[in-house]
Amino acid sequence: MVLQHTIKAVIRPGDQSGFVAECVEIPVVTQGATLDEVVANLREAVALHLEGEDLRLLGFAPAARSCNLL
Repeated sequence: MVLQHTIKAVIRPGDQSGFVAECVEIPVVTQGATLDEVVANLREAVALHLEGEDLRLLGFAPAARSCNLL
């Protein structure tokens, strides 16, 4: 099995304002008023979601902590 080194996310405009970010491979969704804020929130949410997890069991390489934004 090939382990992924990055976590992909999609950022889109929010329904009323700001932006919404959603990871493709893991159940993480967050929002922010600006692109900078939503990216910072996304990085924090991903880190918290993966904290204490065995990344190999989720299909990720041990150092997979970064997000690639689509």
